[in-house]
Amino acid sequence: MLVKEVMAKNVVTIDCNKTVFDACNMYRDYKVGCLIVTDEGKCAGIVTERDLIERTICHRRDPEKTKISEIMTSDLKTVHALDKIEKAIELIERYRIKKLPVVKEDGIVGIITVTDISRARPDLSKRFIDSWVKPRWKD
Repeated sequence: MLVKEVMAKNVVTIDCNKTVFDACNMYRDYKVGCLIVTDEGKCAGIVTERDLIERTICHRRDPEKTKISEIMTSDLKTVHALDKIEKAIELIERYRIKKLPVVKEDGIVGIITVTDISRARPDLSKRFIDSWVKPRWKD
């Protein structure tokens, strides 16, 4: 199974010069789990809800003045749309991430998440739980 068969195509982007407040409004309006950050139309990073909380609120930064470029994750990992789903799993496990942007030659074309993979390949769910989720859960 290929990544393009599982990925979500509704990728929402935000310019790196927008503010955290702008990002919060986009989360509210689009109801997504992450925003892909762009700089002059090129992919520059990713910002998740967790980034908003940990890097803004916890550090008492002003959401109306803090730029997305200040809190985004810039070391973006991606997977190609024509890669096998196992490649996405390997990257998710290796880098301990939940969301993986999907690219083609012309840029970002989608996003694949742990949930997307579990829905498409229930047989892989146990592998995720054993190797990725269980080690992070603390009773």
